[in-house]
Amino acid sequence: MLVTRGFKGKRRGGDADRLRLPPGQFLTPEFPVLTAGPTQHTKLNNWSLVLQHGGSILGKWSWEQFEALPQTEITSDIHCVTKWSKFDTRWRGVTIDDLLRAAGLDAAPTDFLLAHCDGGYTTNLLVADLIEARAMIATHFDDLPLLPSHGGPARLLVPHLYFWKSAKWVRRLAFRDADSPGFWESQGYHLRGDPWREQRYEGDQ
Repeated sequence: MLVTRGFKGKRRGGDADRLRLPPGQFLTPEFPVLTAGPTQHTKLNNWSLVLQHGGSILGKWSWEQFEALPQTEITSDIHCVTKWSKFDTRWRGVTIDDLLRAAGLDAAPTDFLLAHCDGGYTTNLLVADLIEARAMIATHFDDLPLLPSHGGPARLLVPHLYFWKSAKWVRRLAFRDADSPGFWESQGYHLRGDPWREQRYEGDQ
């Protein structure tokens, strides 16, 4: 993992803040940049997002088509497996629910998904962790277009899981009939990554 901006030490909040921190986390006002490889820079006229199941394309959008989909704004805490947490982050994008509807789907075709990104990164997810307004493809942070260093032009955002699940530079969501590990999961990280259960590594409950 490459760390392209360092931490500035632990920040302690009050009692209310501590109740919002999952076990083992510390609060920071920074937004550290961590990535499994070089920062990707994708031109918008070359960008597309694909929904796929096996060899079938369920939906595909250019940048212009994607930006025309219903937009949702959320404010959420985020938690990195490296133990920092950041409160009240503000995002805008297209929820996975709206993406499924745009593809003409009443429901996801399977219970499992593998997200594929520019740069070769992948991560596996349960569909249950993505639907019912729990996740989005985010394109804006703090009212500004998402920077490449933070996964722009578009990243997966799954704020209730450790942040490695919020894959940067996402380009394809592939529904799968069985769960299988992605990049970090194949190197010993937990298949799901719930910060409140400290599911950091394989074998954590």
